[in-house]
Amino acid sequence: MNPVYATAVAASVTAFSLARWQVEVRGAHHLPASGPAVLATNHVSYLDFVFVGFGAREQGRRVRFVAKREVFDHRLVGPLMRRMGHIRVDRGGDTRAALREAAQALRAGDVVGMFPEGTISPSFVPLAGRSGSAQMALESGAPLVPGAVWGSHRIFTKASPLRLAPGTVVSVTFGAPVPPRPDDTAASLHGRLMARIRELVDEAQRRYPQRPAGPHDAWWQPAHLGGSAPSPEAAEAEVRAAADERRRLAVERRRTKLAERGSGTVADDRTTTDPGARDHDGRT
Repeated sequence: MNPVYATAVAASVTAFSLARWQVEVRGAHHLPASGPAVLATNHVSYLDFVFVGFGAREQGRRVRFVAKREVFDHRLVGPLMRRMGHIRVDRGGDTRAALREAAQALRAGDVVGMFPEGTISPSFVPLAGRSGSAQMALESGAPLVPGAVWGSHRIFTKASPLRLAPGTVVSVTFGAPVPPRPDDTAASLHGRLMARIRELVDEAQRRYPQRPAGPHDAWWQPAHLGGSAPSPEAAEAEVRAAADERRRLAVERRRTKLAERGSGTVADDRTTTDPGARDHDGRT
């Protein structure tokens, strides 16, 4: 195993112990002990890759996560992400380099971790997501393993400060691989993948041993279970608006670069972004 990755895992175990976080892992045997795999889970916390990667260690596997460019640009976290072998993707930009690196990792027999939703779900219910995980599994022939993580959002999530939250339970579940059918497209396989992820998340939510301490603490519970998190519909609208804004900013950046080089103007975003970019996932 990559020595930096191994050190990071050891540090995570120490942090879990000091914070008294209880990490429960189920179904790790569904992750192949050797050979390539595409691991696709829901996304509720900035720390999901830490907990999912921790769960994979039961099979002795290192997970190379596809993560957004902004993480790699961070002056402290970025160098660590690169040395751990994670894969950088530019949201709203050209994703071809990330796709090539992920494909190369699968050919080398690695596990590539992806978040099909492409961002943290504000509702804590899986979003519709995009088909990049399914496409990668179809092209590589690697098993497509669904997963669910729950409880990590109580520690650190979007629009919420980092909390030590001692005693918090974090549940990580791996499901049986979703097998492709002879007539599958990326879209149809993605549909079955997300259906299975939703089932795993719902099971994790319902068996979760802790409950909000009161109305003031109901923010982390999904609306359909009586919590005050936004509805799935409101979450989808919020995520679409954010994605549109990222694409707009990406076009502006390209226009600025071209103008600086005196090369004219850039065309519409749909013609300047790799055709596969809108279906790529894995961003945090």
